[in-house]
Formats: sequence, C-alpha cells, structure tokens
Amino acid sequence: MEAQNGQMTAYRPFFTQQGRRSYWIAGPCSAETRDQVMRAASGLSNVGIDLFRAGLWKPRTQPGNFEGVGEKGIAWLLEAREAYGMRICTEVASAAHVETVLRAGLDAVWLGARTVASPFAVQAIADALQGSEIAVMVKNPINPDLKLWLGALERIARSGVQHISAIHRGFSVYGKSIYRNPPLWSLPLELKSQHPELALICDASHICGSREELGDIAQQALDLGYDGIHLEVHPQPDTALSDAQQQLDIKQFKNLKNKLIFRDKTSIDSSNKALLESLRRDIDRLDLEIIDALQERMKQAESIGSIKRAINMPLFQAKRWNYIVNQYYSKGRSAGLGDDFIAQFLKALHEESIRQQRQVLHRPDLQVKKSS
Repeated sequence: MEAQNGQMTAYRPFFTQQGRRSYWIAGPCSAETRDQVMRAASGLSNVGIDLFRAGLWKPRTQPGNFEGVGEKGIAWLLEAREAYGMRICTEVASAAHVETVLRAGLDAVWLGARTVASPFAVQAIADALQGSEIAVMVKNPINPDLKLWLGALERIARSGVQHISAIHRGFSVYGKSIYRNPPLWSLPLELKSQHPELALICDASHICGSREELGDIAQQALDLGYDGIHLEVHPQPDTALSDAQQQLDIKQFKNLKNKLIFRDKTSIDSSNKALLESLRRDIDRLDLEIIDALQERMKQAESIGSIKRAINMPLFQAKRWNYIVNQYYSKGRSAGLGDDFIAQFLKALHEESIRQQRQVLHRPDLQVKKSS
C-alpha cells in the first residue's frame, strides 16, 4: 500500500495486549434497551473481554427492519464502561456518526462492510477522524476485493489515526455455502502478509451467520495466527432485534471461549526450532522441484500447441479436459488433498497451459496450415 510520500503505510498494534494471546471483542449485534446492554456487559465482564461492542446505527438491507436506537444508546455504553471498567465501541457509517462518537468519548469504532465498499464514505469518515485518538477497526468490503480493503485502511491511516486494525468478516460470493459470508482465508492472509504489524481480528459471527460453526471458524482463525476474535453475544439471543441466529448467550460464549486452543506465536524451544527449520528447508526444496516440474510440463504444452497450430486444431478439447479432471480428483483424494485445492490447482494449471499454447498459435515465425 503506497502512502503519499511513496513509502508503505505502517500500522501500530491495535491496543497493547499485555501478554494476552488473543484479543476479545464481544457484545450484542445491536443495542436495543438499556437493560439489555447492561445485562450483556455484566455477563461479559465476568467472562473476560477486551472490548464491548454494540451497534447503534444498523444498516439494513430492506427498510422497515430494526435500524438501531441511534445516539441515545451511547449513554448505555458509557454506563456499561463506568460500571464494569470495559472499553466500548460501535459502528460508524458517516461523518455525523463519527462526530457524535468523538464527543461522547468512546474508545473505538469500526467501519462496516457496506461502508468500506464506498471510498467516498470512507474518506468522509477519515476526514471526520482527523486529529482524534480513537482506535479504528476496518472490516473487509462485502466483495472479495483486497485493494478496496487496503484503500480503506490507508484512508484511515492518512487521517492520523494511530491504532488501526482489520476485521475479517467474510465475503459475499456467488453460489451456495454453509456460511453466511464464506471466509476465503487466502485474502485476509494476503493482507496480513503485506502488513504483518496490522492486527487482524476474525468476526466469526458474520462469517457463519448461525451459531453452529462459530467455534470451528474461531479456532481456524486462531490456528492461522489471528490477533483476536469478534463475536456477537446477547443476554437473550433468540429475542434479538437483529441477527438473532448468529448471536450467543453469555453461557454459550463462555463455553466456546474456554474450548478454543490458543497458539503461542513467540515461544519455541531450541530442539523444536531446529526441527521446524529443517522441515521448512525440505518444503522449500520440494516447492522448487514443483516449479521445475511445471516448467517441463509447460514445454510439453508448447509442443502440443505447435501440433495444434500445424493442423489448425482448437486449443480446448473438452473430452481430454474431462479425462484430466477425473484423473486428478481421483489421485488427489487418494493423496488426502481436498477437492477445493484440486479444483483451484487444475483451473490455474489449465489457464496457464492454454496461455502457453495461444502464444505458440500466434507466433509470427510459424506458418499456419489453411483449412480447405
């Protein structure tokens, strides 16, 4: 990500974690009543969280649904902070929201997926944040667009905000899925690889859309080295005015939190470190051998392209391709490889093979046999 001076934007860690292995953000999807907010805060204070969340302004897909209590809910959040000593945050979707939150002195805000999809909206929020010390979390946009996510993060960084983090809440994709918003793990991991210092938090609630898979998604995030988990928790989730099906009650949240296995990112003894480095060297060697094998395969593809050019034959041959697909799936499954991996690998391999053959097909130094 390029900053105005041509240097890469750097992000400071999101809140000092004081040795914690992960950062916990929890609270109801929406602040509905003072009693509901205080009950949620009371219960969560006994479980242990770092940031209490509740939406005040709720962007709804259709009009007529509950759109939040608005500014009056800020008093409830402030009361929860005073009573239980917890940091508090809410979502902002406009400059007016930011100004209201800054006046009240909340600890953090987040930008939702719909807001992040609009550079104009993000810039207006960034302008309103100028000079503030509030922490800002930026969710990924609805669609799997890494540049759009990076752009939103950079706009906030340019406003002078010191503490910025990214929230991975899954993506809207075409087709059926067991998830409300499939995680597409490779995209947030690419974000993390480009900015290792950027705290990455998993919003398992919005990825799943239901309670059933929350533990599995949260565990996958921790296994991948995420810095925190974001979950929606309601004192009575079945009566919630928004996203009832994906919220946990206090007891469910405590049980889930206690079952998760945390990964230590820093400590490793010398013997295991030596073994790990040896295995990584083996993987590096195997990866290079794979590249060499792919190079040889593409040479064969070029030769096939030459033959197809000589006899004026179309590049794509459906019967041959179907045979390859069936062979690869059978071999991949027997080797313990997942179908999704095989599908992605085959797609990339086929596209590159076709690209190589097209280059041969249009080389000016070869003669094309005219069809009769």
